[in-house]
Amino acid sequence: MKPNNFAMKDWHLEHVEKVIVRFAQGLSPDASSFEKRNHMRYGSVTRCARQIEYDMRQGVEKDEVIEVFRKIKLNKKYVKLQSDAEAVLRLDELKDKLYGDGKTAKDRLLWHRNAYGQK
Repeated sequence: MKPNNFAMKDWHLEHVEKVIVRFAQGLSPDASSFEKRNHMRYGSVTRCARQIEYDMRQGVEKDEVIEVFRKIKLNKKYVKLQSDAEAVLRLDELKDKLYGDGKTAKDRLLWHRNAYGQK
């Protein structure tokens, strides 16, 4: 049996995937007023980046976040997202927000590195 901290890390990794997928999907055309209000409040690229940042503070590694993006781009499970042009644009927008202007994928998560005062 795994210790509890591994179970929580797995939960946070799943949460990262859910946040990215939810942001990429966007708001459905037949959304209720409650869904529209929550999307206005929590559906921005900045809010999604903050949620991912929190999950990274709880033990999710940079490589794992990068792997989630790769998984969404390549996995057959997400064919609907891959074929939707707007979803791909939102996914790229979130990637740009998280990665910044660095050269390599590991170094591009500048917002996380600066949060801890690392150089």
